[in-house]
Amino acid sequence: MKSHRCYDLVPTSSKLVVKKAFFALVSNGVRAAPLWDCKKQCFVGMLTITDFINILHRYYKSPLVQIYELEEHKIETWREVYLQDSFKPLVSISPNESLYDAVSSLLKNKIHRLPVIDPLTGNTLYILTHKRILKFLKLFISEMPKPAFLGQTLEELGIGTFHKIAVVRSDTPLYTALGIFVEQRVSALPVVDDNGRVVDIYSKFDVINLAAEKTYNNLDVTVTKALQHRSQYFEGVLTCSTHDTLESIINRLVEAEVHRLVVVDEQEVVKGIVSLSDILQALVLTNGDGDKGKHKPALCTDLDESNENNELLEGVMKGDSSKKMRKDREEEDPGGEEERGVMWERER
Repeated sequence: MKSHRCYDLVPTSSKLVVKKAFFALVSNGVRAAPLWDCKKQCFVGMLTITDFINILHRYYKSPLVQIYELEEHKIETWREVYLQDSFKPLVSISPNESLYDAVSSLLKNKIHRLPVIDPLTGNTLYILTHKRILKFLKLFISEMPKPAFLGQTLEELGIGTFHKIAVVRSDTPLYTALGIFVEQRVSALPVVDDNGRVVDIYSKFDVINLAAEKTYNNLDVTVTKALQHRSQYFEGVLTCSTHDTLESIINRLVEAEVHRLVVVDEQEVVKGIVSLSDILQALVLTNGDGDKGKHKPALCTDLDESNENNELLEGVMKGDSSKKMRKDREEEDPGGEEERGVMWERER
């Protein structure tokens, strides 16, 4: 991770600068877009579905503005109103920075998207996400002998969130669900029945349907009603158990192109959530183990140096030349880079 540059994840075809406002999220079905300030001639922030949720939740309960006015507001107006007391400068990264730095920035700033900006032109080359980084790592893991920790279970590794899991029921009002997104800063809510069994999931990305169909004037509908507008390609809730191995979890997340798995028991009762950020936190960064002054090393910094099976992964994280490995991939698979570039084109 420390040797690979952020540029290694940039598809060769991504040369255009994204200069779109919020409507682009709706029309293109994407999760975020960089905000361009014409006066400053630079990118000043990221417009995300979270912004839409925050403003929608705020305006819907506010007597000062009617909800239909949201359709007329400019993005700069939204930012001035909502972020006037909490404005933060755009967090970005150079294409020459390491992936380790990128992951550190994502987790430290508690953000899900990190623009890769050319320091010379100021152009946005790419947007790094947890999903894209994990997919990049999986490409290397699949080409090398398997490190021992990939065969360990979630329970053994202690990965995931298992306390105070935010859930909703089928009859929960949509406005209540939006409030949970805002107050607890979670990205998805398992929908459970009376016995706590997972029956569906409502994510932040599902909220985009409110904008697409302009149905945000009625947030008193149930979560189930709101989910009726979801894409026909939804394949159901993806789950796992605490007994599943880290390798199987990574494979499921990458292949299904999802951001989290719901951890359930034998009766499908929700027990926790394991997210992309949980995986990257465990793989790359050092975690506190609950005891003051003690730390549990990240999995990839706790490799057995005598184990040759771990050498390649350790090289990806720390030592090998990124240029050499990138060149080797291109020579072996000239079309592979373009294929890997597909990961930037779609966010489901």
